[in-house]
Amino acid sequence: MSGRVVTTTVADLIHMLTDARARTLALVADLTDEQLIGPCLTIVNPLLWEIGHVAWFQEYWILRHVGGVDPLRKDGDRLYDSSRVAHEDRWTLPLPSRAETLRYMAEVLERILDRLAGRPLNEQEVYFHRLATFHEDMHGEASVYTRQTLGYPPPLLAMSSGADFPAGGEIGTPYPGDVEIPGGTYMLGGTRELSFVFDNEKWAYPVYVRPFRIARAPVTNAEFAGFVDDRGYERQELWSESGWAWRERVNAKHPVYWQRCQSEAWLHRRYDQVVPLQPHLPVIHVNWYEAEAYCRWADRRLPTEAEWEMTASAEPIAGGQPPRAQKRRFPWGNAPPTLERVNLDLRAGGCIPVNLLPEGDSAFGCRQMTGNVWEWTASDFGSFPGFTIDPYKEYSQPWFGGTHRVLRGGAFATRSRLIRNSYRNFYTPDRRDVLAGFRTCSLE
Repeated sequence: MSGRVVTTTVADLIHMLTDARARTLALVADLTDEQLIGPCLTIVNPLLWEIGHVAWFQEYWILRHVGGVDPLRKDGDRLYDSSRVAHEDRWTLPLPSRAETLRYMAEVLERILDRLAGRPLNEQEVYFHRLATFHEDMHGEASVYTRQTLGYPPPLLAMSSGADFPAGGEIGTPYPGDVEIPGGTYMLGGTRELSFVFDNEKWAYPVYVRPFRIARAPVTNAEFAGFVDDRGYERQELWSESGWAWRERVNAKHPVYWQRCQSEAWLHRRYDQVVPLQPHLPVIHVNWYEAEAYCRWADRRLPTEAEWEMTASAEPIAGGQPPRAQKRRFPWGNAPPTLERVNLDLRAGGCIPVNLLPEGDSAFGCRQMTGNVWEWTASDFGSFPGFTIDPYKEYSQPWFGGTHRVLRGGAFATRSRLIRNSYRNFYTPDRRDVLAGFRTCSLE
């Protein structure tokens, strides 16, 4: 944030901000006032609080931090500052009504757009507008998995999506096998050519990666069902000590939304409906412990985040030499995401079979490394060398220290403007409500 004047991005920023807000409102528009509060759970927020929080975040960083104006609500910080408001208190706060919350959201956005109109912005101001947009995008994805967690109907956006993608039950097939990655020195992390990176991606630094083999596609429902049917949840030797403790604590016997039908076939709950489990979709809503146990059962392992990013970003050289040093922004290259390459933005309404979208393959031939499901890696979430905290101090640093695992790649509900190969997501290893699956590596 050097203060460099930026004049060409104002229209883009206006589009991003209005698009993010339209998505936020669409994701909750059909819910009742009671559903907007919902039950108090450790893994979700009340959606009425969540939508007010994203508006407060925009107001705080753009209007107040950059613009220097007074707060629009005297109680805003007390209600919506996530670093101050304990999670369990968000259900008992004197939150504004739905109508009042929507008015507050509209006023914040209107003031931001008025401020943007016809005004050149410096690099710092552009940064905070992007930060606020991406923050809202993240909460939009959280709204999707919150609806799944609580058994609400699918978002109207998801119900009206999917026309551009083939029906998974009709054309889905396996996509087995590994690709060989020759290894070498790789620059892990975000580069300065990117228009925006979070502090936990800064900056790319060299890591040596040994040659390895990684699956061409994520683990499917059919593959994971083999683990479940082979008593994988009953065999303690397949689980780490902490993983087995988690399994016993929650009495996990299979993925959280799976059910057996009378014919012994697997069903799963998708939002408020129970439907047959489609075998060639990637397994989703499994946590790190479950992924780790599956790998032991299959004589496989999870990739490190360096292995994952090298597979997604690097380019092979003929003759088995180490991959080229330059980094692709996306698995297919630097061109923007399209429907032919990736399942993002709720465009398919949910997951699609793992064999689809060959145009989105990485240079090594791995499919769907962006979109469809987030992919757990073996790596703890921590800082890169020379880490410097960004102004939004609560984003990364509080979660360093081995309590969280890194996920890569994005899911079907992730916004395409947010994701890139260097983007690092992170959750505790017990979280199975999020839109996460995994791919595996050979032990050899």
